[in-house]
Amino acid sequence: MPDSTAGSLARSAGLPRHLFPALTECAEVYLDSAATTQKPRQVIEVVERYHRERTANAGRGTYPWASAVTREVEGVRERMAGFVGAAPDEVVFTGGSTAALNAVALAWGLANLRDGDEILYSPLDHASNVYPWVQLCGVLRGFGRTVRAVPYRVNAMGEADIADIEAKISPRTRLITVAHLHHVFGALSTLEELRGRIDPGIALCFDCSQSGGHLPVRVDELGADFAVFAAHKMFGTTGTGVLYCARRRHSELIPFLPGGNSGVSLVDSNLMPGPMPQLLEGGTPNIAGILALGAALDLLEEVSPEVIHAHNLALTQRLLTALRPVPGLEFLPGPAYAPCETGYGIASFTLEGISAGDLGFVLGELGFLVRAGAHCVPEAREIGDTDSVRVSTHLYTTDDEIDRFTDCVTTIAEEVSRP
Repeated sequence: MPDSTAGSLARSAGLPRHLFPALTECAEVYLDSAATTQKPRQVIEVVERYHRERTANAGRGTYPWASAVTREVEGVRERMAGFVGAAPDEVVFTGGSTAALNAVALAWGLANLRDGDEILYSPLDHASNVYPWVQLCGVLRGFGRTVRAVPYRVNAMGEADIADIEAKISPRTRLITVAHLHHVFGALSTLEELRGRIDPGIALCFDCSQSGGHLPVRVDELGADFAVFAAHKMFGTTGTGVLYCARRRHSELIPFLPGGNSGVSLVDSNLMPGPMPQLLEGGTPNIAGILALGAALDLLEEVSPEVIHAHNLALTQRLLTALRPVPGLEFLPGPAYAPCETGYGIASFTLEGISAGDLGFVLGELGFLVRAGAHCVPEAREIGDTDSVRVSTHLYTTDDEIDRFTDCVTTIAEEVSRP
């Protein structure tokens, strides 16, 4: 096995596993961080504290409890903005990354797409970055506007196929949406090859659900118009997400959830848009979840995304090196096919002689918690198999856990290959 320099970096960063209560006395090996990360103690304590001490709504009351929680929420907004290279008024709190992508489709797409316009997307992305665009086209069709969702390919490394995207861009292309880090392939797509070569009026949308908190992400460097993040995949809690919306797009938006505290006003029976980010934040937010995101950001900044990235790279290469010789094992597109050492803590594979569902069950019974299935990919059949086993790591994953897992897979492969 190769040395894990990053593993040493992670340990020297002062992140002992005892910070994660679920892992303190856990016999199982958790390898499903792409679905959700384990929660550190400080995140759990923030949620408990909000519900135990001076619970109040944010952005409504002027009494001290309410004013204090409002300041805390806005403080987290500022922290998140700094974390991803945005301005505070470009950061919208949502119910998750799925809600954030639907907000782009409804608050921007409904208002700006015209008959004949096109959206470029990958049918191999997560359903949350496919279905909102397909539904948007259907809704607009009902109003007499034909908007096409045009699919593009991914390459053998699992990245967005830049040549195919460029070939499919037309004068009617209005938005290109892409998974920044693919949830099954573990491949990074930045669209940097297209910079300066496409109409700047085309909006770029990045699904950063897997990259946020796993590697450094700067929306300004991506050239993103929209980007979405899932708090529960970056040490935070479920039910909380972030939508980045660049200021250059603010004037193009309509309310996403018009209602209380949504920044709109009623004038002559018409809704008049108000300022961002309130324009897209109607209703009472998940205050505990937002405060938990703040605690998660504290930890992420203390350790640094660069260290997490290096740790996951080392674990990915360790996994690939051990599994390559296993008979009957086939990797899905991703870091296994890259010409150089790369990886972001996600790799998926199938094993001849046993279905992915059965393999996932057996591994679970043996104490290895992995994801098995189609992984919310709408067109999974296009990659040769509807199901696969996905391994995903994070900073709390150790070299020893990867070694034990790969030894287990090797043993299972030997068993199922026997006549």
